[in-house]
Amino acid sequence: MDISKLSSRLSSTPTRFPGCCLSISTTLLTTLTNILPKRPAFTLSIGSGSGLLEGLLSHINASVSVEGVEVASTVNRYIAEEDMHVAAGAWDLHSRSQQAAAWMFVYPRDPKLVSRYIDTYGGGNLEVIVWLGPKVDWVEYEDCLRRSLFDELEILEEVGLAPFEIAVIARRSV
Repeated sequence: MDISKLSSRLSSTPTRFPGCCLSISTTLLTTLTNILPKRPAFTLSIGSGSGLLEGLLSHINASVSVEGVEVASTVNRYIAEEDMHVAAGAWDLHSRSQQAAAWMFVYPRDPKLVSRYIDTYGGGNLEVIVWLGPKVDWVEYEDCLRRSLFDELEILEEVGLAPFEIAVIARRSV
């Protein structure tokens, strides 16, 4: 299904779509487009999967550029080919992350990978990290962020996620 058709099916009620683990709503998309940097800066979604969330973000606000990194390019359905990057494996870091102004981790699988990204590429242009996933998983990731340069954490309330999901914004402490 094309991104325009999917976009027209969105509402303020969080909805699960095939190929995306996160519940998506118009409220969530608006919130994220207000947080994410605007062009020429870009966001890198690490573990982008099908790219549905990323494609919707770019679709509803053309000033937001979201690129993706995944271990297999074949799962991508919604990110433009030139904005899709492939990592060698779930353990691999992609160097494109060092140019990004923001990172998104959506339902990440391993806190160690998040820590490795921050330790390796967390300097430079990076302004904000967005973490989206199940509330029960957050406790595993909170510690790795609190022990990093990005220890200023904000848990977003009423952002249009399912009741079991959470959105956290991590910024560099001053």
